[in-house]
Amino acid sequence: MINKSRRTFLRNTALGGFAVVLGNFPLHASTRDLDLVKLTILHTNDVHSRIEPFPMDGGRNQGKGGAAKRAALIKKIREEQKNVLLFDAGDYFQGTPYFNFFGGELEFKLMSEMQYDAATIGNHDFDLGLEGLAKQLPVATFPLLNTNYDFKDTILHNKIEPYKIFKKDGIKIGVFGLGIELSGLVPKNLSGNTIYNDPIASASLWANKLKNEMKCDYVVCLSHLGYKYENEKISDHTLAASTENIDLIIGGHTHTFLQTALPLKNKVGETVLVNQAGWGGIMLGRVDIMFERNRKGRCETCENVVIK
Repeated sequence: MINKSRRTFLRNTALGGFAVVLGNFPLHASTRDLDLVKLTILHTNDVHSRIEPFPMDGGRNQGKGGAAKRAALIKKIREEQKNVLLFDAGDYFQGTPYFNFFGGELEFKLMSEMQYDAATIGNHDFDLGLEGLAKQLPVATFPLLNTNYDFKDTILHNKIEPYKIFKKDGIKIGVFGLGIELSGLVPKNLSGNTIYNDPIASASLWANKLKNEMKCDYVVCLSHLGYKYENEKISDHTLAASTENIDLIIGGHTHTFLQTALPLKNKVGETVLVNQAGWGGIMLGRVDIMFERNRKGRCETCENVVIK
């Protein structure tokens, strides 16, 4: 149970911490007394094979992005921060001739060099079929996570994991993945016998397992559902409102540029953060979480970084 002074500190930090997330969190005497642990979560989505920066053609994205600059920024943050995790929310394939020539091998090699910890599967990651994705899996040094695609009657059976648990400085982080409905987005000859299951039901099941059965302190969903829609299509917004036990949703698919994560309320009134970092590797998403060791208190701050 967190006492009143600790609750006040955590609340004030959560409201006022956005200005400091790109540097080191200032550990004053009062914060040291609370024995805080800082976790930094970095993330990308919808990179779409953008290996080089956008061309200098006068467009609004000219010179932005590129794998080399992203790798340098990630390296810099890892040198500054002790506990860092790096995720991707899908659609790393398709978008430039690099994918046409190398079939996804280069994307996975570069993500492995950057030491991604996990990724989920986007609809464009099926663009060379199940066989094309399976062919490149040995190149990836990180797991692909998905809980709502049933691959049991496909070549991907037992090659995609539902979740992964990471431990950082005594903090236990559970991560699982969700994919968008494939019908209408992925031709049947590419998705094969993949069965799409309801993402809200899958999320509810696995978030409960991670938080309550496996006793994770923080649960992250890597989602390729999309940020928000005008219709009834399931999005990160509806996912947040319809579930519990998820602390952070890292999204993709809709190429939504957010300067900072959006706090929403879940089905029991608790806060869940939703974040997305545009597309094309233009941005690196970042969420910093401060945990009070041996207690359940925490606060989150976030500011996504444009890679110039």
